[in-house]
Amino acid sequence: MSINQIVTPLDSAVLETKEQYQVYFKIVKHAFGELFKRIAERTICNPLEISFLEQYGELITYSLEAFRIKYLYDEEEKMKIDLTESGFPNYLEFRYLVNDLELKNEHIRKLPKIDVLREEFLESLLKYKTPVSRQKLEQAASIIYYTSVDARYIFKRFVQGKIQRIENNSEAPYLVSWSFYDVTYNRPFVCFMYFDLNKTSVEEYTQEIYEVLEKVADRDMKMDMMAYAIDKKLPKLMPKKLRKIDLGPIHSVFAKDELMVTHCILQGIVNKVLKLSSHAISLTVEDIVSSGNFTEGSFFSKQHLQIWDTQKAQNYLFCPHRVMQLLYDRIPDHLNTLTQEPIEIPDLTL
Repeated sequence: MSINQIVTPLDSAVLETKEQYQVYFKIVKHAFGELFKRIAERTICNPLEISFLEQYGELITYSLEAFRIKYLYDEEEKMKIDLTESGFPNYLEFRYLVNDLELKNEHIRKLPKIDVLREEFLESLLKYKTPVSRQKLEQAASIIYYTSVDARYIFKRFVQGKIQRIENNSEAPYLVSWSFYDVTYNRPFVCFMYFDLNKTSVEEYTQEIYEVLEKVADRDMKMDMMAYAIDKKLPKLMPKKLRKIDLGPIHSVFAKDELMVTHCILQGIVNKVLKLSSHAISLTVEDIVSSGNFTEGSFFSKQHLQIWDTQKAQNYLFCPHRVMQLLYDRIPDHLNTLTQEPIEIPDLTL
C-alpha cells in the first residue's frame, strides 16, 4: 500500500499500516519541531519560557518515537489518533507506554536472545536468500522497544518543572512551570507561574507547591479558576502571573474534527491542491495577571488572595506557504481572528 492510498474514515482514526505510521510521525515531529523555532523567532514567549517549552517538547517527541518503534511491526495492536480537536495520540497510548515499560523485564524474558535472532536474520538473508519473517521482525522491533525506550523520558499526564529564580524581578522573583496532557482534549498544555513568597523560603515550600499544582492545575480549565485554586491552597505563595499554552490541535490528513482549518486542508488534499503531508498547527496563549488583592476569611483565619485580570487569549497558526495560500483563499475571515497573520514553517517532503 502506497502513502497515497492512506484513508482515515470519519468513524475511525486507527493507524493500520507501516506507511501510515511513517507519514503520521513525520508530520507530527516536523510540526512540533518547527513550532518551537517560530515561537522563539516571533518572541511569543520569553527565552526562559522557550527553554522550558523545548524540554517538554523533547519529552513529547521522544514519546512519539517510542510509539513508532512499538507499533512498527505489531500486527495485533494499532495506535489510535484522537478524534476530537487534537491530532495527537489518544492519552491512553501514553498510559500503555508507561505500563509496558514497567513490565519490560517480563516482556524481554519472553523474547528470543539478541544473538539468536541475529543469526536467524543472517541465515534467512544470506544463506537462504529469503525475506525475514514477519514474526522475527516483530520480535526484533519489540527488543529495540523494550531495551532502548526509557520510561523517565515518556510524557506523562502531569510533568512538573523545577522552580527557577529570576534575577532583577523583585515583584515576582520565581518561576515554576508544569505541563499536562489533558484527557478531554488529548492535547499537551504547558503552564508558567511567576510568584513571590511570604514568610518562607523556596526550599521549605517547594514540595508543597509541587503537590498543590499536581492536584489543582493538572487539566485544562479557566485561568481565573486555576489561579484562585493555587492561591487558595498555598497561603505563603503570592502568584503574580499565570500563562497557559495550548499546543495544538495539529491539522492534517489524520485529524477528524470540525475545525475550519482542518476541513480546508482535508479538502485541499482530496482535490489534489495540497500534498498528503500538508498540515498546520494551532497555538493558544492565555495570560492572567494580578491587579491587587483582597482578604478572605474570619478575623482569626484571614488570607490575602489575588484579584485577577484576564488578558485576551492570543491565537496563532503555523503552516507551510502553500497551505497558507489556500487558507487565505478559502477562510480569510477566520484568519483575521488570529493575533498575527499565519506564521510560515517549512514544507514537509515525504
